Amino acid sequence: MIGCLLIHGFTGAPYEVEPLAKYLQERTDWLFSVPTLPGHGEPDTLKGVRYQEWIDHAEAELKKLIETCDVVYVIGFSMGGLIAGFLAANYPVDKLILLSAAAYYINPRQLAVDIKKILFDSFRGNLQKNELFHRYKRKITETPFAATMQFRRLVSFIKPFLNQVKVPTLIAQGDCDGIVPPKSAEYLYQTIGAKQKRLTFIKDSKHHICHCEERTALFSQVMDFLMER
Repeated sequence: MIGCLLIHGFTGAPYEVEPLAKYLQERTDWLFSVPTLPGHGEPDTLKGVRYQEWIDHAEAELKKLIETCDVVYVIGFSMGGLIAGFLAANYPVDKLILLSAAAYYINPRQLAVDIKKILFDSFRGNLQKNELFHRYKRKITETPFAATMQFRRLVSFIKPFLNQVKVPTLIAQGDCDGIVPPKSAEYLYQTIGAKQKRLTFIKDSKHHICHCEERTALFSQVMDFLMER
């Protein structure tokens, strides 16, 4: 049996990767795990949670799949991509997918473009219809400073492990991502120690790559990569 673990990002929840999970579920008989990391999924629950708890939770879910399945794939989005990389460096994972993985974060140029669009909609009275506004607002207003520091510590902790990743890896990054800059994907591609690795940029995708307009083409790439022998 094949098992597949999908890990969401910082301040997010399983909805961030659910479109991809659904796509794969409809085309396979694999066993899927899409956990909610500690402090996530509900507002005002991140306070007091330490980064090691996020790693430990994902690690426990992976161990369950390893005990049950002959082959295990790990897919991580944003912060979940870094956690996925850590797991692939330390456990018998067969393939790794990194989506908008946050080895670096905040893309000033794209962030400025997004803010300009938000201001434009605000002046036109369409602010409440602007999805980017709600996402940025949620991240700013619902994220304790201490949790942001835990995220930064997680990134610093995991980066030294990335060159130990030896399994086939697919890295996908949105060109219009205002949270994670393209240099993050390039860094991952250069740093990961796998001989078989692939980097793809999704032209018009913002940070939530599993919800972008080109998601079907992306999901097809993911599926093809996982099915390759």
